[in-house]
Amino acid sequence: MNAIISASELMQELAGANPPVLLDVRWQLSTAGAAGAPPFDGRAEYAAGHLPGAVYVDLDRELASAPGGRGRHPLPDVAGFGAAMRRAGVSSDRPVVAYDGGQGWAAARAWWLLRWTGHPNVRVLDGGLPAWEAPLSTDVPAPEEGDFAPSPGASGLLDADGAAALARSGVLFDARAGERYRGEVEPIDPVGGHIPGAVSAPTTDNVTADGRFLPAGELRARFKTLGATEGDDVGVYCGSGVSGAHEVLALAVAGIPAALYVGSWSEWSSDPSRPVAVGPDPQ
Repeated sequence: MNAIISASELMQELAGANPPVLLDVRWQLSTAGAAGAPPFDGRAEYAAGHLPGAVYVDLDRELASAPGGRGRHPLPDVAGFGAAMRRAGVSSDRPVVAYDGGQGWAAARAWWLLRWTGHPNVRVLDGGLPAWEAPLSTDVPAPEEGDFAPSPGASGLLDADGAAALARSGVLFDARAGERYRGEVEPIDPVGGHIPGAVSAPTTDNVTADGRFLPAGELRARFKTLGATEGDDVGVYCGSGVSGAHEVLALAVAGIPAALYVGSWSEWSSDPSRPVAVGPDPQ
């Protein structure tokens, strides 16, 4: 099953016999607070207009636990995540489509968590809200409680040690911007650089200018050029497991299974005992 869905396909499914549950996961990584500007408010954006029937999901509160030593967006409590999904109407026998403001990162985080915890049918709206050409709604739905019971998978998740090992034995992609990978700039975390052995693969290169994913064949060619060949174990990390989820989604579109290091650079760089590589070379 495809991991993404176009706006036209979504419109058709919403008119069908088993329409998908819609999750609005608008979120942005923002450093505006440091300059005195108000942070991005996804709930306010949702209130101003959303896909009809969509339920707002708060990434920071429902798709992650409190920031700390495990990173800025650690895994959420599984029971709490399941309760949040059921409140949104998520059931195991009904498809789910997540979308955000167009960047795709936050929607991919919801997609990855639902897939990792066992939901069989979840996709991301390709291009996000900007791709939707039909009218929006300001009505806040009250969905019937879902029955989704999360059951975390035995694979698909990396910790710091697993990421370090995969960088040596397989392929570990760093989904952040190239300048952060190289250690030339680090606006958020304690130090710049990358996990030794990781390959720079900015997630922004997986999409077109309008935020839609490149065709599957082009994505496969890109990842093959970066070193992911058939049969390789592949993992991804980013700053805090959000844009990395988007790269895992891009790999899924390309037909390449990949694991996510959720703690990512925000966890790795907070431990001074862990090695840091800088420059364009993986090592």
